[in-house]
Formats: sequence, C-alpha cells, structure tokens
Amino acid sequence: MKESYEFLGLPETASAEEVEARYRELKAKYNEEKWQDGEAGMNAARKLEKLEAAYGDIMEEKKHGTEAQGNAFDEVAAAIRSGDIPKAQSLLDAFNERNAEWHYLQSVVFYKKSWMNESKKQLEIAMQMDPSNEKYKDAYEKLKGRAEYNEQTGGAERTDPDVSSPSDQMGGSMCANCASMCYTYLCINLIFSLCCGCR
Repeated sequence: MKESYEFLGLPETASAEEVEARYRELKAKYNEEKWQDGEAGMNAARKLEKLEAAYGDIMEEKKHGTEAQGNAFDEVAAAIRSGDIPKAQSLLDAFNERNAEWHYLQSVVFYKKSWMNESKKQLEIAMQMDPSNEKYKDAYEKLKGRAEYNEQTGGAERTDPDVSSPSDQMGGSMCANCASMCYTYLCINLIFSLCCGCR
C-alpha cells in the first residue's frame, strides 16, 4: 500500500479528498501525455494503468478503515451511554486518525467530566472539520446555553482534570448541594412550625 501512496506522491496519512484530487490531477496529465509519439506515449499509458490500480487499492483500504472506525465510534458511544467514561476516553486515545466525529465524542466525554471549556473547544474543532453537521451545531448551542446559565447563576466551571469526580458529572455536585440546602430549609421550617405550635 505504501507504494500506491508513493506513486501518487502522497503520505499514507492523506485523506480520501486529497487522494481523489491527486488522482484526478495525474489522470488528466497522463491522458494528455499518452498521445505523444514513441516511448513517451507508451510510458504515459503504463503510468495511467498503474495510477488506476493505485487509486483503487487506496480507496478500498480507506473504505474498510472508515467502516472499522465507525464500529469503534459506536463502542465509544456505548461506553458513554453506560457511564463508563474512563473506558470511553481510553478508546478515544487509541485512535490514530482524529476526524470530526472523534472530536465530537471527545467533547461529550469532557462534558460528562464537567470540563466545559475543553468540551467547547472540541466541539468547535468538530464544526470546523464538518461545518454542515447539525448534530455538532445543536450540541454546541446547548453547551453555550449551559455556560451562559452558569455565568448568570454564578456557577464556576471546572477545568482542572485532577479535581474531577463521578459526582461532578452532569451537574451531580450541584444537585447534591441543592438537596442539602432544601433539607436545611425543611428542618428550619419544621423548627419554626413546632415553635409556633407551642404558643
């Protein structure tokens, strides 16, 4: 496969779009040169055949790679749904190619850890890589809404990975604080009710 990339003059990390563009460029070049007289024309015709084979091999490999990547993304999403955030992060770390979907899923993992700034940055990268994706746009708007709400209510966002805990995920610590406050008010009301009843 390395030889196929070398023939196109591309690195093995080249995207499908880069391969397609290079293929069209070389095809036009060799199609024009094959009409030359003698050895030059025959050489161009041979290169044209080799180009078709190299392009076919690369695109077939990329197709299988995309399918495998899709299955791996499904596994990350399943880990997130089950609440196994460490597993989801470990799966994401194992990816070599990090496309828009990778950045989206990394954003979700950061969100689950309550690392809002990091989550926002990953979503911005995902949207830059795939501007037409409505899922990314919708997630970004929701994240912005939560950030604005936190600013209005004085909620501080956590950005230090070392201080995260499972109770902080999805507003866990906020809910715990709220419950504690409600319980305190309930006790105070009960005390006042008992005092008033004694009069």
